[in-house]
Amino acid sequence: MRLQGKTAIVTGGARGLGRAYALRLAKLGANVAVVDIDLGAAAAFGEQLTEASVAAEVERFGVRALSVEADLTKRSETERVVTTVVQTLGAVDILVNNAGGGLTPVERSKASQAPDEDIQRMFDLNFLSTLLCCQAVVPVMRKQGSGVVVNTSSVTACSVYGEGIMSLYATAKAAVAHYTRYLAAEVGPHGVRANCISPGVVLTSRVVATAAKRGIGTAGEAAHIPLRRLATVEDCAGVLEFLATDLSQYVTGQVISVCGGAVLSPS
Repeated sequence: MRLQGKTAIVTGGARGLGRAYALRLAKLGANVAVVDIDLGAAAAFGEQLTEASVAAEVERFGVRALSVEADLTKRSETERVVTTVVQTLGAVDILVNNAGGGLTPVERSKASQAPDEDIQRMFDLNFLSTLLCCQAVVPVMRKQGSGVVVNTSSVTACSVYGEGIMSLYATAKAAVAHYTRYLAAEVGPHGVRANCISPGVVLTSRVVATAAKRGIGTAGEAAHIPLRRLATVEDCAGVLEFLATDLSQYVTGQVISVCGGAVLSPS
């Protein structure tokens, strides 16, 4: 129970990686605010919950939970989320910026092809949402004199995905990684740490449901990874546990790849 009495916000928490993060933090004793633009998102890809909501699953660990639906690409919404969490759960000790994804069409995702709407969407979903959530929560953590921020980059931020696809997603995630370093430099003197998880392809319900159509998350990819498999949500949740607890009390400004060796170079 390394996080007993702590309060965490998990964005994109209604399914997939975010759900796994919320449950891992709850298992460690943290109260959890599950934030998502669609709190019923699990149903879209056939992900089966064990309760009516992720918040209800969290509460089975004997901790408090809160569900907040919000569009995190809007500053007013991120500020509302943080205010609601502080008023309801009393503090914000951990922020996990998981919301985002490479959700634009793969066939038009190369560097020279992406249309304006995809450019805007990729940076809003992946970079702007992270930045706004950090800016909303840092004043709370600075006042407390403590806190942990865990952002989400991607191995595509330090490598090039097959045939140059996903270029804008990768670029936005590279921005997240470097923003995290700058944030760590700023907030470290106030007792706040900021790090980044950089996953490879993770077998979430969405990836499994769309792998054949998008060509991302296939068995062929796994065959070229040194550990010979794609990541599970629990692989990433284990790294989150390290970063969110005092196991990493002297770690900040770092980007940790969780890719099975798919990228064998510094992040």
